[in-house]
Amino acid sequence: MKYDQFKIRVKNTTANSFCIIYFLIFLLGSQSVRADIIPGAARFNEYVPQLKGKKIALVANHTSHVGSVHLLDTLISLGLRIDKIFAPEHGFRGDAANGAAIADAVDAKSGLPIVSLYGKSKKPKIKDLKGIDVVIFDMQDVGVRYYTYLSTLHYVMEACAENHIALWVLDRPNPNGHYVDGPVLDPEFTQSMVGLHPIPLVHGMTLGELAIMIKGESWISNASELALFVVSVAHYDHNTPYVLPIAPSPNLPSEASVILYPSLGLFEGTLMSMGRGTDWPFEVLGAPWFTRGSFEFTPINIPGKALNPPYLGQICKGLKLTDFGLDYLRDYQQIYLTWLIDSYVIYGKKADFFNSFFDKLAGTPALRTAIIAGQTEEEIRASWQADLSIFKSKRRGYLLYAHDEARGNQYPTKTLKKP
Repeated sequence: MKYDQFKIRVKNTTANSFCIIYFLIFLLGSQSVRADIIPGAARFNEYVPQLKGKKIALVANHTSHVGSVHLLDTLISLGLRIDKIFAPEHGFRGDAANGAAIADAVDAKSGLPIVSLYGKSKKPKIKDLKGIDVVIFDMQDVGVRYYTYLSTLHYVMEACAENHIALWVLDRPNPNGHYVDGPVLDPEFTQSMVGLHPIPLVHGMTLGELAIMIKGESWISNASELALFVVSVAHYDHNTPYVLPIAPSPNLPSEASVILYPSLGLFEGTLMSMGRGTDWPFEVLGAPWFTRGSFEFTPINIPGKALNPPYLGQICKGLKLTDFGLDYLRDYQQIYLTWLIDSYVIYGKKADFFNSFFDKLAGTPALRTAIIAGQTEEEIRASWQADLSIFKSKRRGYLLYAHDEARGNQYPTKTLKKP
């Protein structure tokens, strides 16, 4: 069903003089971003006047910037009352390693309390929301189902619905939003921080669009009770290239790593290393026993980025994929399965190549069993198509931004030999 059937207010008018100064700050601080794209957070006139006098909780992290200024500091300077901060995986300032529990704290600059949503609690409690009128959500996603900022959005939406608190999502572009691919999550796997919704591994939607879909499909309890407002991105569609101005998490530090992440993230559920504990996280692939490629790397402990990474202190042999990601995968419009299938074969086709996390990341046991059974990449892709077709049809009704699958992302693509 269309999102407007649920009376969701989507702020999508042209930004005016109210935000010119802040837009200029944004441009100065974000030279890698197309100049005419304005994320929802920078479109102040679309939400700041409506929130004056409200008691606000902010769900944000280190990506919640307008140019070089954090959104928290900007909103306070604009006269909004921020009473509380909620922090996702990696923390409010983005300096915690993947999977590390985030503790409640106090923000040193503002003195505001920070409530963790990645530790003992993943959902705001009633006591955390007491006295709050509005929750603002602003974080940069990368468009992959198992990236946990989406799960944080889910739990925040549910808490707001249950406590009758309005939620404003300040939308941002999806750097992998130009394609949809991968297995759709099986219902039996919808209980994990790396998968809560029946969507493909690469869903081709922004968090604002997904918020509308989550409400529209009643994927949260009391969905009809949620007052949801989405401030959309100006001058953006899903075919528009977008290079993130800020690394979304410690182990996605570059454009190449963000592009490679949908294909390499699955290796978290295997005996391979994707370069955690090196200068190239999610840009390399290898292991001490790997026989493909000539690149070598040695994982080490890096505070705030990698603690006890796979093959700590061991020399790994494998592939450096930076150029391949930038020049080929960027417009490939599919998850690259060749590495996964080949790695399993090189390891000796042993079942212990996969760990218990793999099925959660894939969202189904079908991918693992297909690889073990020796199915080809073409056969595996064919098994996804019926579910993908159903999802794409449903997805169209929730899109805020146009998407032409035939156009890709409009990058000039080089033809490279596949590694």
